[in-house]
Amino acid sequence: MFTEQQNPNTQGIDQMDTLAMVRAINSEDQTVADAVARALPDIARAIDAVADSLRRGGRLFYVGAGTSGRLGILDASECPPTYGTPPEMVQGVIAGGEDAVFDAVESVEDDEAAGAADLRARDVSALDAVVGIAASGRTPYVLGALRHARSLGAVTIGISNNTPAAVLDAADIPIALVTGPEVITGSTRMKAGTAQKLVLNMISTGTMIKLGKVYGNLMVDVQVKNEKLLQRARRIVAHVGGVDEARAAELLDLAGRDVKTAIVTARRGVDAAEARALLAAADGFLRRVID
Repeated sequence: MFTEQQNPNTQGIDQMDTLAMVRAINSEDQTVADAVARALPDIARAIDAVADSLRRGGRLFYVGAGTSGRLGILDASECPPTYGTPPEMVQGVIAGGEDAVFDAVESVEDDEAAGAADLRARDVSALDAVVGIAASGRTPYVLGALRHARSLGAVTIGISNNTPAAVLDAADIPIALVTGPEVITGSTRMKAGTAQKLVLNMISTGTMIKLGKVYGNLMVDVQVKNEKLLQRARRIVAHVGGVDEARAAELLDLAGRDVKTAIVTARRGVDAAEARALLAAADGFLRRVID
């Protein structure tokens, strides 16, 4: 496996001064974006498939062990505040459950049956999409989850930092991110994990764009949960609605802090109830209502 090979560029890293050390790490990190670039066609296929699943009422599950599982949880947890999704729409599933988020529980990743059981407990069905993430490409827990999901007819996506890999073979859409030997041999939280994070960013962001949760490059379904987000929401309403920030704040309050509703109210000259109805008729796509 590429991820277990010794990196010739960092064999003497323990003898480098600190600046040389971080330069060596940074030099290796430069290669990550290229590895992701080689997989872009498959990533695009994955986004289209996930978006289709969610449009039909399905959910997106990220499944992994260790770093891969934590990255899935991180990406899933950011979707509700950024895009206003219900918590159940995008979920992270990690081998070992919640305890494994904060403490390494290494042995559980070897249990293939547990991967299937954890998805069974979440009532995964043919409507859903399951992304299995494994740097090695052979983690039994992830394989169990992918095989169970595929047997149900769910969309399956496999992400591996090695190829060929069992995780890629077990998925409808394989995404190979060949990031090569790590700075510290086998420490796949580094380049492999960075590449995985980049791809999960793309999958969730691309999917939400396709679901109408972005206008231009603005997060028009943002949940206003704190002062920072309230200020952001007001700026978005002012910019897209063509009003000043004082009027934007007023419209946002009248809309129950729903950014899209406030924008439609500003642009179409309707009240909040009619704005909501117009958005519902357009499947939530703001551009279809105001452009």
